[in-house]
Amino acid sequence: MTDKKLRIALVQMHVDAGNPDANYERLKVKLDEAVEGAEKPDLIMLPEMWNTGYALEQIDQLADPNGERTKAMLSAFAREHHVQLIGGSIAEKRDNGVFNTIYAFNEHGEVIADYSKIHLFRLMDEEKHLLAGEKLGQLQVAGADAGMMICYDIRFPELARKLALNGAKAMFVPAQWPNPRLHHWRTLLLARAIENQMFVIACNRCGTSGTSTFFGHSLIIDPWGEIIAEAGEEETILRAEIDLSLVDAVRAKIPVFEDRRPSLY
Repeated sequence: MTDKKLRIALVQMHVDAGNPDANYERLKVKLDEAVEGAEKPDLIMLPEMWNTGYALEQIDQLADPNGERTKAMLSAFAREHHVQLIGGSIAEKRDNGVFNTIYAFNEHGEVIADYSKIHLFRLMDEEKHLLAGEKLGQLQVAGADAGMMICYDIRFPELARKLALNGAKAMFVPAQWPNPRLHHWRTLLLARAIENQMFVIACNRCGTSGTSTFFGHSLIIDPWGEIIAEAGEEETILRAEIDLSLVDAVRAKIPVFEDRRPSLY
């Protein structure tokens, strides 16, 4: 895909913590729903840790070994429907431990990028059960550079700025962001879009898991910080079309990157 316009579908869904089989089956239904209708999306994104949820006490047994089950399913879907997939993130078991990992696929079903969450969230004990990634999440969509971050990562503006400086025009953010921090979720995502003059596409889960409730409110935000689309609190497919050429226009209008003074900060 070289056209800068991109039809996006975000799969905002409930996740059953500790029940991968139910989650894979739920996702199959949601993916079929996402490609229904006349305007098929060019790109579909999923939420964070959709395969296991935050069943961290059992994560070593539940995690997908090397992401093989996930890659097989999402690759086949991307290829069949000729759609790019940002595969949310999954609990992925490797030889040295479990990671919170995104796999991204092109429309031919090939893995084109992966990213493991580099900031682990202590409030949910991630650091006790997961290992942190050691590289940036970078990929290409519609012929343009883009970035990937996961949930807690959005609290670190340095990461978003680094990806923007590397050329990213869009940021993809799968999440499991819970109540009561809706204000933080919306504010941080809007700030990342405005300060980096990029699209921010964020897919949150919804529903209840143990004592935690998740508010959804998946968002698609343009480089001016305007909300193009926002979901409610229920399961849904959030759809929008974005034009990546808008990024260059915004950056030319207010030349933030040219006016930076990194020698001072």
